[in-house]
Amino acid sequence: MTRKRSKVCGIDVHKKFVVATTLDGDGNSETKRYSQNFDSLTALRDWVLQSKCESVAFESTADYWRPLYMILAPHVTLTVANAYHIKHIPGKKTDVIDSHWIAELELNGLITPSRVFTGEQYDLRALTRYRETLVNSRTVYKNKVQHQLDLCGIRLGNYMRDLFGKTGYPLLKGTIERKSREEIKESLPKKSRKKAELFFSAIPDDVPEHILFILDSLLTMIERLTEQIKAVEERIKFVLNQRRREIHILMSIPGVGFIGASTILAEIGNAHDFPNSDKLAKWAGLTPSVYQSANTNYTGAITKQGSKHLRRILIECTHAAVRSSGKLKNSFNRYLPGKGYKKAIVAVARKILRIAWHLLVNDEVFIDEESKSKDVWIPKMPSVMDKIGIEKIIELLSRGAEMIIREDDREVMRLKLDT
Repeated sequence: MTRKRSKVCGIDVHKKFVVATTLDGDGNSETKRYSQNFDSLTALRDWVLQSKCESVAFESTADYWRPLYMILAPHVTLTVANAYHIKHIPGKKTDVIDSHWIAELELNGLITPSRVFTGEQYDLRALTRYRETLVNSRTVYKNKVQHQLDLCGIRLGNYMRDLFGKTGYPLLKGTIERKSREEIKESLPKKSRKKAELFFSAIPDDVPEHILFILDSLLTMIERLTEQIKAVEERIKFVLNQRRREIHILMSIPGVGFIGASTILAEIGNAHDFPNSDKLAKWAGLTPSVYQSANTNYTGAITKQGSKHLRRILIECTHAAVRSSGKLKNSFNRYLPGKGYKKAIVAVARKILRIAWHLLVNDEVFIDEESKSKDVWIPKMPSVMDKIGIEKIIELLSRGAEMIIREDDREVMRLKLDT
């Protein structure tokens, strides 16, 4: 049953400003506009409190709502709404009308609040999404390298799977630095040296200097991005230090590694927030859209209304899972003839998410009788010493030793006085 309120405030959020409207049960309203800066948003907070609004509602527009949330959250009840769920009816559209419409919905309790992550959970999500951004940027530069190689006729991709792996990277680096073939061959792994002549046959002798310069610049960018990705991953491990059990549970699922487990945890938050696995799958946008008319149901593509980051990592984990034997691969093979490859992958991704919910809620690990048990290897998490710092620990131990010595001296003096 929805709760009707006596007075509320609805806010239409934009990048540079917000439009706020207060509305009470008698239809009385007042609208004001504020800039997106600290002083102006503080003035908005004071106006909301003076107006005695029971709650404030606004859309989760990009990240522009975050400053507003941080300033208002400690003082008034907030409802962060999904913009798709409170879309206004067709007609004239202005910022004032939008803010009034949001206030009207909030006044009648018709807005379903979105889940808002704060504290360490928000930090974890920010880190995993930032890592995804860095990986995407690195992929762009790798594609540029491939383009430059195609321009000068270097076809190393025909002889190796990963151009930036243990074999491909030394070949590229040696070619750019104009090293001799013997020097390049020595830098390759022992298993790859037998194919060195085949690799050299794919590299022309007259590579233009400007191509080599561009390749050197691109490889430098890739190296720097790789360093930043590793640094972010270390920070993710630090944040997840207290959630080792959850990481272990998720990594027991075939196809899910540490990055997959950390991203799933970052995106879904607390699994207990969802009453069942179907609700979680729907929240993630992995369930088919449904349209009903005249007692006829029509199902379409997945809704994609949830976190795109969660869907992406689940699809990646699914591609890894269906390459090994077990229940998930059997499910994929069962879906494949009727659904096709892409729909079968999405169906298994949805199954993995439901399995993850069950395991997290019941504190269990995944056991597959149809395949060998998966050996779960969890990366070393930062210890308390890493968190505090060795110098700080030495300082604390020194202080403790000084206190013990002082207590001993006092005890000796007391004994002397007694005798």
